[in-house]
Amino acid sequence: MTGSLAEPATDVPAIDVPTLELAPVDITPWCRGNTDIDYVTTFDSGRPGPHLMINALAHGNEISGAHALKFLFEAEARPVHGKLTLSFANVAAYEVFDAAAPQASRYLDEDFNRLWGPDFGGGATARSRERARALAMLPVVREVDHLLDLHSMGNDGPPLLVSGPLTKSRVLAEALAYPGIIVIDDGHPSGVRLRDFGAWADPDRVRTAALVECGQHWRRSSVVVAIQTCVRFLAHFAAVPADFVAEHLAPGTPALQRVVEVSELVWVRHPAFRFVSDFAGLEVIAHRGTLIAYDGDEPVRTPHDDCVLVMPSVDLTPGVTAVRFGRFVA
Repeated sequence: MTGSLAEPATDVPAIDVPTLELAPVDITPWCRGNTDIDYVTTFDSGRPGPHLMINALAHGNEISGAHALKFLFEAEARPVHGKLTLSFANVAAYEVFDAAAPQASRYLDEDFNRLWGPDFGGGATARSRERARALAMLPVVREVDHLLDLHSMGNDGPPLLVSGPLTKSRVLAEALAYPGIIVIDDGHPSGVRLRDFGAWADPDRVRTAALVECGQHWRRSSVVVAIQTCVRFLAHFAAVPADFVAEHLAPGTPALQRVVEVSELVWVRHPAFRFVSDFAGLEVIAHRGTLIAYDGDEPVRTPHDDCVLVMPSVDLTPGVTAVRFGRFVA
C-alpha cells in the first residue's frame, strides 16, 4: 500500500480486539481504474442490463471487503450484460491501518457511511476527507441500479444481511439466501448509510441495495463470507457467466434464513457507556427489563421478552449506536 499523510481519527477509544488474522492487501493496482475516479472501476459488457456495484472499505478498518474485491479482480469477474462497478471507498483511512490500533482507521474525519442523506450532493462541500471522497464517487453511485456494500463488525458475532425496512430490500436479501440472518432496521441516528441513498431508499423504484456484515473485522472467515456473498449477488442478477458461479460458489445448500426485526435502537449518550457482559450478538434475552448495560449511571434494559441483541458495538463513543434490540419474526 502507498503511504499517506492522512492521520486516523484520534477520538476512537482503545478496545480489546481479537487476534488479527488478516492484514491489509495491496489495492494500488486498481488505483487508476477506468472511471476518472481513483479506485473505482466499471466493466461494461456493451449489452443492455442493470448496473451492479460492489463496494468495499466504507470503513478503512473493514479489510475483508478489500480482500474480496481483490479476488473479484484477479478472478476476472466480468459482466455478460449490463455493467459491474468495483469500488474501494475510504482508501485514505485504509492506508493508515495500523495493527497496533486497528479500530482507529475506521475513518479519518467523519463516518463515510453516515453522509448519504436525501440532499447529499446538492451543493454539498467537502468539509472532510470522507465527504470529499463521497462527492468524488457520487457520479457513479447515482448511475448504479443494484448495490452490495461489504462491511464487517467489531464483535465476533455471526454474519448478517442488513436489509433495511423496505420490502424490495428484504426480497433481495432473501434471494441472496446468505448469510443466514437478515436484519430489518431503520438505520442510525448519526446519519444515513450509502445503502439508503437515493433510489435505493425509494419504495417505488426498482433499484435495490444490500449491506452485508461479514463477521469480525479481522477474521479470515469474514473474507470467505464476503466472497460468497459477492458471488451470490452476481449470480442473482445473472451478471457473470454460469461457469464463474459454478467455479467459485461454495457447495451445499445455505441454512434456512432467520429474520430479526429491530424494535428499538440504543445509542450512546455518555462516555461511560458499558455493557454488563461481553455480548457478541444475537443473544436472546428471555425477560423484559433485563439489565444489559449502563449509559453513564442510567441502566439500559431490554424492552420486551425474547429480545435479540443485534450487533453490540465495541466502539462506545457518544453518538454511535451501541446495540439494537429486536425480535425474530416469521
